Amino acid sequence: MRILLLYPKFPPSYWSYEGLLKLIGRKTLLPPLSLITVAAILPQEWEFRLVDCNATDVTDGDWAWADLVLVSGMIVQKPNMLELIRQAKQHNKSVAVGGPYVTSVPQDAEAAGADFLVLDEGEITIPLFVEALQRGETSGTFRAEGEKADMTQSPIPRYDLLNFQDYSEMGLQFSRGCPFLCEFCDIIILYGRKPRTKTPKQVLAELQRIYDLGWRRSMFLVDDNFIGNKRAVKPLLRAMAQWQEEHGYPFSLTTEASVNLADDPELLDLMIKANFRVVFIGIETPDVDSLRLTKKTQNTRRPLAEQIHTITSAGLRVMGSFIIGFDDEKPGADQRIIDFVDEAGIPHVMVSMLQALPTTHLMDRLRQEGRLPQQDDHANLHQSCLTNFVPTRPLRQLAQEHINCNWQLYEPDRFLARTYQHCMTLGERPQHKKRRNIKIQELRELSVLFILLWRHGFQRRSRFQFWRYLGLIIRNKPSVLRTFIVCCAHFEHFHSYREHIRDDVETQLARLSPEELERFVETPSPTISSA
Repeated sequence: MRILLLYPKFPPSYWSYEGLLKLIGRKTLLPPLSLITVAAILPQEWEFRLVDCNATDVTDGDWAWADLVLVSGMIVQKPNMLELIRQAKQHNKSVAVGGPYVTSVPQDAEAAGADFLVLDEGEITIPLFVEALQRGETSGTFRAEGEKADMTQSPIPRYDLLNFQDYSEMGLQFSRGCPFLCEFCDIIILYGRKPRTKTPKQVLAELQRIYDLGWRRSMFLVDDNFIGNKRAVKPLLRAMAQWQEEHGYPFSLTTEASVNLADDPELLDLMIKANFRVVFIGIETPDVDSLRLTKKTQNTRRPLAEQIHTITSAGLRVMGSFIIGFDDEKPGADQRIIDFVDEAGIPHVMVSMLQALPTTHLMDRLRQEGRLPQQDDHANLHQSCLTNFVPTRPLRQLAQEHINCNWQLYEPDRFLARTYQHCMTLGERPQHKKRRNIKIQELRELSVLFILLWRHGFQRRSRFQFWRYLGLIIRNKPSVLRTFIVCCAHFEHFHSYREHIRDDVETQLARLSPEELERFVETPSPTISSA
């Protein structure tokens, strides 16, 4: 069979990085790891063609070539995902869909015309789907019925299907699941609270495969909580550190982790040795009461700013996420987030309005309280979305705080101040001798540097501040010069994206009635978990 694998477009968001990607000559941030894993599970005698719609368009030739179309995506990709299903049916193609979005909301894909719903984890349900095809079935739904995949049996993804030149970073997965209980998160629903992991041998084989195909840039370990299973992650890090040393440290690594990373000095040290450089942390809010209400109690055990400083001092650059709109949140959440980010010195920050996602405990509670007037079909995850439920503060107030928070955080002078603070706090890292023979990449980096020097050093009103910080770093701590420049490059996306947030949110507000804008509910606080 000839299988056309389609990955839907992402809307503009914190993670879309348009400004940065244009600067460095890439088309999109990360490859569709889900689809190349699916391709590895399917019978290998089949033919595969991958189209990442974030990098290229589906052509008439692609449609004509395919015997079967497979589409997978996340909830943020749903508009284009549903459109791709409809296009496939217009070309008289059989369509199978899977991934976290349709696993949570299968009825949308079914209404768009999908023939097969391959839900839950593919290691379990794809073999069932293949058996149905071999029996000649033309439709069906396949579920894992509560079973979770054995990650030690997951194959090496088909990285050979990718055009490496399209991507800024390469993706790799070590684990699924998270041990915590955050009310708003769907990860524990989709993948469970007992993190399941691949073996170090599996991960090293994937690293080697990516290396053999010629990749020599950044890699993102896409786990929702890389340290969810500390007992398993430490042997992996030791093995990765040895592999990196043997191969000349070809990959700098980024991942997502919970803030309790700060409580484990050994784990921090192992991540540095394995050449992790960046960690994305869900901080959510500096308001301890809100953290307890949403059951993110792991963020209440020590002062959050202190934990961020601990991680930064170990040598890891921190990116942080925040949410506005928790129940019983007091006015002024925007300023509290801004003050916290300034204190903690976090250069890159994602701020969203709270969304009740399908299947989450938050969605269940709000439904019971009658606070879902729009139902869950409006749930989404990009940063210009309003809340999809009746909040405990007027929606207009939440939206204005959301706009102001994003705007103030990416004022050039404020951004440069906390980036400089972060760089001066950043712990010294071991100096690795890299094997480099990448002249084209080095020339591109040089051209990017000149563009950044022009924009930050001459065009913007913060130019004197930029040159001052740059001079202080060169004189006092030259080891962090590259980090400072990289942060300034990322700023090119966030500085312009704040305008998109403002315009999009204001457009949505203009469509609402005065009653909708001022509607809120006074509701008893949900029971605070003592877990």
